[in-house]
Amino acid sequence: MYHRFFNTKKIFLAAALFIIILPVFSQEIGVQLYSFRKQLPGDVPGMLEKISKMGIKELEGGDSYGLPVDEFKSLLKKNNLEMISVGADFQQLAKNPQASVDLAKTYGAKYVVVFWIPHTDAFTIDDAKNAVAVFNTAGKLLKENGITLCYHAHGYEFGAYGEGTLFDYMAQNMNASYANFEMDVFWVKHPGQDPVALLKKYPKRFPLMHLKDRKTGTEGNQKGEADVESNVVLGSGDVGIAAIMKAAKKAGVKHYFIEDESSRSVEQVPLSLAYLKLLK
Repeated sequence: MYHRFFNTKKIFLAAALFIIILPVFSQEIGVQLYSFRKQLPGDVPGMLEKISKMGIKELEGGDSYGLPVDEFKSLLKKNNLEMISVGADFQQLAKNPQASVDLAKTYGAKYVVVFWIPHTDAFTIDDAKNAVAVFNTAGKLLKENGITLCYHAHGYEFGAYGEGTLFDYMAQNMNASYANFEMDVFWVKHPGQDPVALLKKYPKRFPLMHLKDRKTGTEGNQKGEADVESNVVLGSGDVGIAAIMKAAKKAGVKHYFIEDESSRSVEQVPLSLAYLKLLK
């Protein structure tokens, strides 16, 4: 415990010392509101103000946390926060894609993201084929409304298929004009993949990215499962954030969201932001 605190403290001190002499990282860094899922319901105004004071301007979300949507939007405006993307349930997207169009337009978001494809046991080629069909159909409607559909993989898509993986099948069969991806670097690393290699393999297919680091030594899997407490301050884990950020620029990533699922997110997100500002 002391060792982890000491490493985090060193990151913060380094950021505080060098941020004044190094150029600020030019890319805007946002946050996935799920990072503060435990804090927001109890004090939406206070938490949004705290997020703004961290220096964050861009959000990924879609929930108003019990507030009337118009009131929530007013708080976003008050705190200079912009909703870049909103989430969509896979089944609802398949049955009623217009609902996702309406939600995105309500918040002024330009992206809709699906975070999970329902499946039993192992994710199969049939699951992948069904998802591709849903994403191509719904993505066409979203595009016609000025919205981009993205799928956020969670690791189970990297099971072997043909000469590659099920993710490869999806990437090669999803119409890039209608549907692309949000890369969560943790969920690419966790099943044993290389985020940098994947960015290079599929340039321009990842307009969105979740930034999340993993405690060194964490055992991975292809189940889409992990202990949330394995989420650590960016740059202090084994995901390789610095190299990913360089590759992401070249691969055409447009929006970055820190997602910290740990119980320490309020403390860790500012430290992660400070780390990113050290990167050139």
